[in-house]
Amino acid sequence: MMEKESTRRIFVLDTNVLMHDPTCIFRFHEHDIFLPMIVLEELDKGKKGMSEVARNVRQVSRFLDELMSGGREKEIETGLPLGGVLNNGDNGEMSGGRLFFETQLFSDDLPANLPGKTPDNNILGTALALQKEYPGRSVTVVSKDINLRIKGSVIGLHVEDYSNDRVLEDVNLLYRGEQELPGDFWESREKEIDSWQAEGRTFYRVTGHDISDWYPNQCLYLEGENALNAIVRERQGDSAVIELVNDYSNPRHSVWGINARNREQNFALNMLMDPELDFVSLLGAAGTGKTLLTLAAGLTQTLEQNRYKEIIMTRVTVPVGEDIGFLPGTEEEKMTPWMGALMDNLEVLTQSEGGDWGRAVTDDLLRSRIRVRSLNFMRGRTFLNKYIILDEAQNLTPKQMKTLITRAGPGTKIVCLGNIGQIDTPYLTETTSGLTYVVDRFKEWQHSGHITLLRGERSRLADFASDEL
Repeated sequence: MMEKESTRRIFVLDTNVLMHDPTCIFRFHEHDIFLPMIVLEELDKGKKGMSEVARNVRQVSRFLDELMSGGREKEIETGLPLGGVLNNGDNGEMSGGRLFFETQLFSDDLPANLPGKTPDNNILGTALALQKEYPGRSVTVVSKDINLRIKGSVIGLHVEDYSNDRVLEDVNLLYRGEQELPGDFWESREKEIDSWQAEGRTFYRVTGHDISDWYPNQCLYLEGENALNAIVRERQGDSAVIELVNDYSNPRHSVWGINARNREQNFALNMLMDPELDFVSLLGAAGTGKTLLTLAAGLTQTLEQNRYKEIIMTRVTVPVGEDIGFLPGTEEEKMTPWMGALMDNLEVLTQSEGGDWGRAVTDDLLRSRIRVRSLNFMRGRTFLNKYIILDEAQNLTPKQMKTLITRAGPGTKIVCLGNIGQIDTPYLTETTSGLTYVVDRFKEWQHSGHITLLRGERSRLADFASDEL
């Protein structure tokens, strides 16, 4: 039985928390976990299938089975110790608390304003009973379900969202990939700057105390008479090497007929065309050019430079409205309705002058080098010398993002595109999205780059709608 008086809190977990993060039972430090019987029932219902949720449920069941193994099932009444099970290389802090199950029938005295016997109400009723049974301890219901948290607050329970998977406290703190330099940048370092050229590229070595805040491949810009657009190539303490970027806004330096229309797009093209960067992430609202720039760079490096064998494009199949049901055909044909963005941008990039026959030949060539793949079949694959475009990456969880990125073999480049303001997946937020996760985790790696595209370049109608609607 639990202690009547203790500084350790009791956390009652909702089913969706376990479905979202199978390791959550080990994330509550020294505090105790309580699982109502209805949660185990709901886990049993959700264990079948090949979805990410079903896999998470089965992992939870394995964790619970391991906690009970070795004769420890005799400790269920006094609580199963939670330390020592999670040894999969995870760096999270191990729990020192205990896991309790609903082994006795609590009095069913739900408030009159909470009618019905729904699973949510059952969980709230259990938490109320625990509060009465252990008045000397703090009882908290943890759920990803906003409505359950609202109902819990209404009846006087302490409720919380599961926030251990939150990458940042505030999405405004997310790394943007660029930084404006102070107006006196050149004057203040006049005697400390070394410059040289190599292979047609211009480099500067600069020093200063503020350089320690720069990240590898961060974009730097300075406006005015002494304008500068550069990328950080090396950083050691208070010293850094920066390189002037190529000017892709110049028509003579177009990428598959596409030119950068603003500073951020120019930085993006420099990263996409850089063979030293294995991972690039582009964030931006609709119409900022994420997909168009990425495809243009991919076609140039695949068809002209032969740097990659083919382009693979994929995205999460989360519908915005009602699902349209099963789709006939092969994997590529099933993915076609989800790849409207790919087709729309290919129309812009393949405007040939050879009439209908020329367009048909171009389309056949592109179809032979561009593959559309489903994320559902990525496990176990290895991509060699491929240019992988992951569209709508904000709808991926951190675990799904890890599954995809670890598919990359030698010579492969992965480009993640997304807008964290348009998340369609339940229980994911701007601060817990897999896209936010990789942007934050990759910012220190010297072979990755990130930029946030700010200005819409689609049309004046789209720009007005983005601002006013």
